[in-house]
Amino acid sequence: MRWSEVSVYTSEEAMQAVADLLHDLGSGGVVIEDSATLLTDFSDSYGEIYELAEADYPADGVCVKAYFVSDPASVDARMSTESEPGAAGVATKRGLKLTVAEVIGAIKAELARLTDLGVAVGSGQIELVEVADEDWAHSWKQYYKPARISERFIITPTWGEASVKGDELVIELDPGMAFGTGTHPTTVLSVQALEEIITGGERVIDVGCGTGVLSIAAAKLGAGSVLALDIDPVAVASANHNIVLNGVDARVTVREGNLLRGVTEPVDVIVANILAEVILLFTDEIVDLLVTGGCFVGSGIIEANATAVVAALEASGLAVTQKLADEGWVTFVARKDLIG
Repeated sequence: MRWSEVSVYTSEEAMQAVADLLHDLGSGGVVIEDSATLLTDFSDSYGEIYELAEADYPADGVCVKAYFVSDPASVDARMSTESEPGAAGVATKRGLKLTVAEVIGAIKAELARLTDLGVAVGSGQIELVEVADEDWAHSWKQYYKPARISERFIITPTWGEASVKGDELVIELDPGMAFGTGTHPTTVLSVQALEEIITGGERVIDVGCGTGVLSIAAAKLGAGSVLALDIDPVAVASANHNIVLNGVDARVTVREGNLLRGVTEPVDVIVANILAEVILLFTDEIVDLLVTGGCFVGSGIIEANATAVVAALEASGLAVTQKLADEGWVTFVARKDLIG
């Protein structure tokens, strides 16, 4: 069997949206090569992909690679997407067969949508390469290792063995279904914020749950109940899988939903690791659902958009109490005051 490797060169801000789309289109796997990794100092035994050489990373920005089964009529290696690739391969999306040409068209449409939202998508260059089977689906596992993401949490692949001490907690992920490995700064900052907020028994909503990492973290910290929402049915399936894998399905409910639409029960904590542009769309709904003294954790925000997010949160009646930052990403904690 041969595979078509589709590489999308984009920005860190657009990375997750692109990765989500590629999974939704039926890719057999996603690899994220982030130039910022070269600047990371992995000071202990936990880290991710630190064995790779400089040549394995893009010069700047992020390269998101996905794999699709090629059509028997194979494509030329490194075919430029400026030319017409034809029926180079197939992918499955909800039972439909997509050619690689259609996949590339969908990627271009998503990059255009993100641009319309005001998201900088980087170069947006797309490359197509045909690769031999050679068990690529498993060879990358050697690079995915347990990663410590906070004082208490370690994220590990299902085949990894994390060394746990004291009150440390482990989140297991199955990257075969996941959109990411859970170690992106936006996820890490969100987990760190939840560690400080959740003391036990809280009602939590995770908006745009993706793999379900934040829902799992909230449950393992002692939240009484968690509602995990995502507009993408593939994300819902992924989150359900990981939530069962981590044994927190008794307290976490996952369902398809568009932001907070249709949710009426008040909660203590709302967390949303999504684009800043999306957070700006529903700050009023966040305030309406939070109990007095409740907290909102907003992540997925690049530094350039931080001021706009703070202004929107405050205009809706939330008081920003904490700012966490890492590698150009920002996470805010905001509280609904007595007068909110």
